[in-house]
Amino acid sequence: MGIRDFFKRSKTDDEGERRQALLRAGRITEGSIFDVITDEAGAITHVFYNYEINGVEYESSQLLDAGQQQRSGDYFPGARVTVRFNPRQPGNSVVV
Repeated sequence: MGIRDFFKRSKTDDEGERRQALLRAGRITEGSIFDVITDEAGAITHVFYNYEINGVEYESSQLLDAGQQQRSGDYFPGARVTVRFNPRQPGNSVVV
């Protein structure tokens, strides 16, 4: 195995693992939804949100999971939401 093969390792579901780690151990702050994407039926499927940590404002987006899509009324533009973030990398976050 060459050095190039070492860096080309196949990855598992990194997004799912990242989300679970943040939900389990991420710090909590409050954010707000500033935009959404809806499907053909008008259900919210994707949110864009911002939050502030130590005076720095962060913006991010997230596809809503099935449970969140059932509560799509919680994610309208202007809504206040709970955000979990990694304190070592505050830009790494998820909407709860």
